[in-house]
Amino acid sequence: MARTRGFMPKVTYVSHTGESQSADIENGDSVMRGALDNGVEGIVAECGGGLACATCHCYVDDAWADQAGTPTSQDERDMLEMTASDTRPTSRLSCQIELTDDLDGLVVHLPEAQY
Repeated sequence: MARTRGFMPKVTYVSHTGESQSADIENGDSVMRGALDNGVEGIVAECGGGLACATCHCYVDDAWADQAGTPTSQDERDMLEMTASDTRPTSRLSCQIELTDDLDGLVVHLPEAQY
C-alpha cells in the first residue's frame, strides 16, 4: 500500500502489566527513540541507542516477528545476552528496530525490568 508523504507508522508499547500506549513515530526513527520521545515507561535507553547497554530490550509481538526481523548484528545478539529480564525468541533491542511504513501497527511488549 502506497503511503502519502509524511506518513508516520504507529507503534504500540505494552507494559509488563498489560497497559498499552501507542505513538506515531517518524519513518527512520527507532522504536527506542519513539518510546523516549513519547514518554513510554519501560524503555530506559541509557546509551541513547549506541548499542552498548541493553536497557531498551523489548519483545516483538509474535504477529510482527517476521516483519521486525531477528537481531541484525552480532553486537545486538551479544547485548541481548546481558538483559535484566529473560530473553525470548522475539527479543530485540528497540534501538535496532528502524521504523518503516511496513511496520505500521507494530506491537512490542516491554520486560518487567531493564536493570
